[in-house]
Amino acid sequence: PSLLSCPGGLIVIGVIYLFSVNIKSEIWTNEVSDVQFGRLGSRVTLTCRGSHGGSPVEWRLNGSSVQPWQAQISEGSLTLLNATHSMEGNYSCHDDRGTLLQTIKLRLGHQPHFVHISCRVPNHNKIYFSWTQTKTTHLPTRYISSYSTKIGVVESCEQDNNGENECSITNPPFWAAKLLVNVTEINPLGSNSTIFKGDVLKLLKPDPPEDVKVVQVDGLPTQLLVQWKYPESWPDEMTGAFPLKFLLRYRPIGSSFWSSLETEENSSLRIMDALAGHLHQIQVKAQDALNNYSQWSEWSHVVEARPWTDSWDEPTAEPFDIPFVESFPVRATDKSPDSSADQNGNLGLLVLLGLFAAITVAVLLTIIALLWVRQKKQDIVKNQELTSMVKMKSVPI
Repeated sequence: PSLLSCPGGLIVIGVIYLFSVNIKSEIWTNEVSDVQFGRLGSRVTLTCRGSHGGSPVEWRLNGSSVQPWQAQISEGSLTLLNATHSMEGNYSCHDDRGTLLQTIKLRLGHQPHFVHISCRVPNHNKIYFSWTQTKTTHLPTRYISSYSTKIGVVESCEQDNNGENECSITNPPFWAAKLLVNVTEINPLGSNSTIFKGDVLKLLKPDPPEDVKVVQVDGLPTQLLVQWKYPESWPDEMTGAFPLKFLLRYRPIGSSFWSSLETEENSSLRIMDALAGHLHQIQVKAQDALNNYSQWSEWSHVVEARPWTDSWDEPTAEPFDIPFVESFPVRATDKSPDSSADQNGNLGLLVLLGLFAAITVAVLLTIIALLWVRQKKQDIVKNQELTSMVKMKSVPI
């Protein structure tokens, strides 16, 4: 989707023609009399209708005389040279005897600008549009919205049951994937239109699945049964013709990696490889099963659950005191570790330490043997050199 200025095509002409007739009479002429609107940063002229001929007129702003450096007064008219917000207020003109001739409330702002249009398509029966100003006008503003799926055919986008900056289309023609939406911003200084162009099939994005629940599977410590419901915005009568497919993801708490499962039409899945005894996070999202161009929904809220674990027998012997070294917090659903598992773990640790010590001793002995052999060879070489020197000295010259 893109944000474009209003082109001179048939759709825009149709929109302007359809709504421009009643714009001013409907909105602005029913305002309180003697209210004048002006554009910020421009020259704004106020005219005193009660003045006669070229008789002098005094202008006041909120009861105080208008300073000469702020404006020009000529033949009963007041011209503000560079209108700013500080010049807004209640102006009054008076004759030379101080008699009030007229009051004018001046409001300053900007001309309409483009708006930013957002589109939401939660199902095949409804399309929602909303928009925000890209430039604040500081003036009373109204909007007219319309849409078209074919050149020359313009229909109104419903605003009655929506907010001031929203409209909706009921039962849109999904066979006509391309959609043009026109939003015209109108204020006393003029109007401006923004065109939104989008592909309905690509904009389709279901709401997340609802009421996600996770159930333990009795006797199976690595399984979890996940159940959910279709989003409320995807009505039951639509599921037959337009089913949803779902993607489920899960992970043990503390892990940064997600595992995923996918299903079509079903509203439940069984996780077969959950980590026994650990708390898991589960989420589900949905997509139109028949429209591969559509978008996946947002993920559902995170649900946490732990697989089934064998319950521990309560101790029957009388309690006795155990020396306690240090306390630490434990989750209410956590189970105490198996003492036999601890013993097995300690035994394995001792075996590993013994193997490591044996390997270390063997390496040291090997190094010592190599050094001894090397030294022995060096001694033999030295002895041979000494013997040769003695023999050479004993030979007569």
